[in-house]
Amino acid sequence: MNTSSCCEPPAFHGLALNVSSNWTSADGGPLLPTFSTAAKVRVIVTFILCGISTFCNSAVLWAASGHKRQSHVRVLIINLTVADLLVTFIVMPVDAVWNITVQWLAGDLACRFLMFLKLQAMYSCAFVTVVISLDRQSAILNPLSISVARKKNRTMLMVAWTMSALFSVPQIFLFHNVTITYPANFTQCTTRGSFVTHWQETAYNMFTFSCLFLLPLVIMIVCYTRIFIQMTKTSMSSSEPHLRCSKNNIPKARMRTLKMSIVIVICFIVCWTPYYLLGLWYWFFPDDLEGKVSHSLTHILFIFGLFNACLDPIIYGLFTIRFRRGLRSGRRFAHAVTSFHETKSAEKEALNCTAMGSSCRRGVRSEGKAGDCSHTVLKSTDMCLTVFTQGGRRSHDIHTQHTQHTL
Repeated sequence: MNTSSCCEPPAFHGLALNVSSNWTSADGGPLLPTFSTAAKVRVIVTFILCGISTFCNSAVLWAASGHKRQSHVRVLIINLTVADLLVTFIVMPVDAVWNITVQWLAGDLACRFLMFLKLQAMYSCAFVTVVISLDRQSAILNPLSISVARKKNRTMLMVAWTMSALFSVPQIFLFHNVTITYPANFTQCTTRGSFVTHWQETAYNMFTFSCLFLLPLVIMIVCYTRIFIQMTKTSMSSSEPHLRCSKNNIPKARMRTLKMSIVIVICFIVCWTPYYLLGLWYWFFPDDLEGKVSHSLTHILFIFGLFNACLDPIIYGLFTIRFRRGLRSGRRFAHAVTSFHETKSAEKEALNCTAMGSSCRRGVRSEGKAGDCSHTVLKSTDMCLTVFTQGGRRSHDIHTQHTQHTL
């Protein structure tokens, strides 16, 4: 997935998946990539996913951070949300803009730094998901160790973020700007010239693939296999579930968190497996892909992988009661604020119309317009009654809403 040619299409997180390894034209010169229709669709969908992921992950971050007492599970979700936001703000925009410009226009320093950030964002998503799996395994297999779970999770998260940064450092030295002049001036951010032999490039690709996908996949499968075996043993050994527990004698809250983590892991595997399988095919059999796999398929698989960043916050929202309560409370608060301002406006109108009626009764108007003044008094009185009635009703509604929210 590392680019081996200076004129290959834009790369994804430093691991360019190009199904066309032969970028030479009929006359032997390089065939420069273009902003094709498939790439245009990819850019549009990427920006849409970027907007959805920003909204959903920001909502989860706001809801999860709004509690004074942070549970260790909520801390894990916050870290996963931050990792998804890194993908949203770095991987998605860079990929979309790079597809639009086709060549690299940001300079050599930005090339190295952004390739580092893109891979670091992908590593952090995978590693934090692994931490969640390890936490769920510990919670089910060793339920009495829940008291030290916070400290252990903090350590695992520090290791996950540190490893994601360290494993991404080679990107800074491998990627650089390469410019060709024939058939036209064309600059690309690529690894061309960074590897002496082809096997070195393949070895680095396999190392990245193993750390980014294969090793996390194995760890997650082992964790949830052990959880399933433990749940099966517990279910067979006890026929009388305890109160507030599921049929496997696991507390319902812990069971709900377990289900949430399983769905998160499944989404990670389903979203990224097709893209990485195509990458393996390209690494070992690049010539076999020529003419067999269209560029549209690579675009689709890449977008499908990015969709994982949008699914994580949705899954958290579906499995977390407090998150749904937080959103409802936010809507109630916004409605209460709007109603409060409307009531204040109504009271101000009532005071104005009352003052108008009082002025007429004090004879402020000229004697020649006594009839108009009488008409104004009657009109202002009716208006005041209407405004005060509406204001009182709104005040009662706000008081009722506030009482319900407090309860």
